[in-house]
Amino acid sequence: MVIDLRSDTVTKPSPQMLAAMMTAPVGDDVFDEDPSIKKLEEKTAAIFGKEAGLFCPSGTMTNQVAIRILTQPQQEIICDHLAHVYYYEAGGIAFNSGCSVRLLKGDRGRLNAKDIEENINPDNIHHPVTCVVSLENTSNKGGGSYYSLQSIKEIKEVCERHRLKLHLDGARIFNALEETKDSPSETGKFFDTISVCLSKGLGAPVGSVLLSSKENIRKAKRVRKVFGGGMRQAGFLAAAGIFALENNIERLKDDHKRAKIIGEAVKKLPFVEEVFPVDTNLVVFRLSDKMKSEDFLKKLAQKNIKAVTFGKQLIRMVTHLDFTEEMLEELVKTLRGLSD
Repeated sequence: MVIDLRSDTVTKPSPQMLAAMMTAPVGDDVFDEDPSIKKLEEKTAAIFGKEAGLFCPSGTMTNQVAIRILTQPQQEIICDHLAHVYYYEAGGIAFNSGCSVRLLKGDRGRLNAKDIEENINPDNIHHPVTCVVSLENTSNKGGGSYYSLQSIKEIKEVCERHRLKLHLDGARIFNALEETKDSPSETGKFFDTISVCLSKGLGAPVGSVLLSSKENIRKAKRVRKVFGGGMRQAGFLAAAGIFALENNIERLKDDHKRAKIIGEAVKKLPFVEEVFPVDTNLVVFRLSDKMKSEDFLKKLAQKNIKAVTFGKQLIRMVTHLDFTEEMLEELVKTLRGLSD
């Protein structure tokens, strides 16, 4: 038995998801003729109360397309210094949109309205024009932290006062909503663009959906094309996304419960210096100098357990729908053995 906790992207389609994929009606999406893709885009948009959606191969693409349609060159995006749009997207903001980034140090990846307002550039030719605020929910580098709806509302008010657009990198947005119990449509109304990932906690093999107004999605489709994201009979992939939205949201609470159990087990290890708060399905902890991260991962690998480094002496484990109760018991047993 291999226990893979490197990411929630490592899941395989279930037999039921595969059946949905293999029986999906398809067409040429570049010709706007794939019924499964249309259904996925319309379904996701309706969930978040948006007019339209655009299916893309990855969350990086949906984020980068969103920033491209919301900005002009020489403008600036405000985001946390740990944000995926900055940290993990290969310099895409500069390369794709010709924009600079104002990096703020928030609370475990989360920004607040006051800090945003204090970092909006004045109208001065020496500065780029601040135009977009980007939030990540949940925050990957923040260890799965999430925003309250009140915090989002306060940030939106700042954006409206200063005529800024607000983008949501919702890579794990359903994990956040499982904890806050806010409705997707209530959350969606605060954002100009939303990226919803289907291949993380929801377990689809590929894809994210960009949500916005019909006019913005029309612009986004042209940008997706130039990015090479126009796919043909991609309805097979869209069908997996539809299945995920209909079957795999409510069960996210199981991932969160298992993550908390892992967090408690890790706290008891004598060579663990710090465990980040376990808010959703990410468990991040810091090892002391007594145990090098490479050695820790090797010890786990000897027991067929996979995790990843997440910075200096940091380890990340991510629970997901392919991580079972049996695997949890084996992991906890192995961790206890490491402290002997």
